[in-house]
Amino acid sequence: MPICVHKGCEKPYEEEENDDNACLYHPSPPIFHEGLKGWQCCSRRVTTFDEFLAIPGCTRGRHTDQLEKPPEDTTVTTTLEPKVPVPSTQTATRIENGIEIYDSGPKIPYAQPTPQTITEKPKSKPVPIEKEPEEDDLSIPVVPGTICKRSSCGKKYVDDATSRDLGPEAECVYHPGTPIFHEGSKGWSCCSRKVLEFEEFLKIKGCKKGKHLFVGSGNNDTKVEEEVQCRHDWYQTPTHVILSIFAKKVDKQHSSIIFNEHELNVDLKMPDSKRFKTTYALYQLIEPENSKYEILTTKVELKLKKANGISWPSLRSDEDLGPATTFGVQGGEATVGGKEYTLATDSPLYANK
Repeated sequence: MPICVHKGCEKPYEEEENDDNACLYHPSPPIFHEGLKGWQCCSRRVTTFDEFLAIPGCTRGRHTDQLEKPPEDTTVTTTLEPKVPVPSTQTATRIENGIEIYDSGPKIPYAQPTPQTITEKPKSKPVPIEKEPEEDDLSIPVVPGTICKRSSCGKKYVDDATSRDLGPEAECVYHPGTPIFHEGSKGWSCCSRKVLEFEEFLKIKGCKKGKHLFVGSGNNDTKVEEEVQCRHDWYQTPTHVILSIFAKKVDKQHSSIIFNEHELNVDLKMPDSKRFKTTYALYQLIEPENSKYEILTTKVELKLKKANGISWPSLRSDEDLGPATTFGVQGGEATVGGKEYTLATDSPLYANK
């Protein structure tokens, strides 16, 4: 029996029953942006990967087991010969048979930069504690045809002898981590393989083996709190550092943000018992009484008041990027509104100020 290759369908079908309304699928590729997931052909957006896979198709058509060929690349690539630099000034170096002969000027030697020697050992990141995977409660009955809940498994329950015994169908090969989509690459947090196409991402084989999860433990009343990681971005002005933490649907009543001179303590609680808790060791001092934050729908925006006008090459002090020498000028990198140089006291130029 052939299996439909349309995204959102992928069901087996009989050719005799195939017609123009038999398949419900997504004709356009998926889209992932700032934590939201969906399809380009329809407007629905969700936050979790399981909800994304459950979005029903938006277009009717015929089932097919033939993959569509991607359009041919008609881009014409031309190779240009490198231009030979012409000396700006030339002088006649000798005369042969009454003809002046010109040679190019002397070559200027360029010193190769010497790599800096790192004396300090890099700080090791804490190893995350892997949680024990949830297991099925064998006393809970399972409906035949129930799909395993573990990521990238996809096997269906047949009976206890087939799906829970020692046979080959009872082994679950899955991903215990979460999907990661970053700058076009796609993969899982639990393994190192990364791909570019979404179809290839769905084919990444699981990296862990265990038992199937069809119904879970059945204890849904007491959810275990899960600590998650949230992406952040920041920029600075001569007086403030603006930090954005991308967390959706933050519970304002049960979340807290505490400003200190040297650090920032963030504790955000989100739906589904998820929690983001961390401490930012700040690169420079701030004024806690003049700093503030705002909790929005998709992010938390913090405005940190600088205690001095020094530029921050890094948000955190534990990311050693060297001393801050200048703030920059208007239009410089990561600078908004800087018009004058501000020198740090550890700068060699500070003595000549």
